[in-house]
Amino acid sequence: MATDEEYRERIEQYARGDLLDLWGAINVGDTPGWPAGKAFEYLILRAFQLEGAYVNWPYTVTIGELTGSESREIAEQIDGFVHTENGLACLIECKNYGEEKANLEPIAKLRNQLLRRSPAIFGVVFSRSGFTGPALLLARFTAPQTILLWTGSEVEIALRNRWFCKGLMEKYRVCLAKGTPDYHISIEV
Repeated sequence: MATDEEYRERIEQYARGDLLDLWGAINVGDTPGWPAGKAFEYLILRAFQLEGAYVNWPYTVTIGELTGSESREIAEQIDGFVHTENGLACLIECKNYGEEKANLEPIAKLRNQLLRRSPAIFGVVFSRSGFTGPALLLARFTAPQTILLWTGSEVEIALRNRWFCKGLMEKYRVCLAKGTPDYHISIEV
């Protein structure tokens, strides 16, 4: 199995068309050289990077980093961090469960990670197959932490139209105005 650094080096060779091909492969469950979850995770981060966002690739935070001790125990595993040119900063969580919708666990996990950070940062959960009812409900009640939800159909729209940063801004605006973390971007964005 490849390392995170090897996955990063590999995905950074991908242009927009390559990401669309990878997206097609993810959707049929055929991602040679990529575990399905990794392919989705790195595709999302690369798409933001191609649109000019700063990307911090998957990383861990250890107990030692939190406490100032020598401990190397993992406290958090972060799928990614994105900071857009217009100042939006978010932690990224990606879920590819095949045809199964993401339940509330990734939202609860991300909410806890956000509790330790500045209120200026928010979370985004990308789920290729969408979200269960309990997940949608929890996302609406995570305040003061904000967690936006992206479905696979939105990923496709954003990939085809180069709208990851624009879509993120639109979803964030709607969430601030209406408290709806699951606003669905569309061609009209």
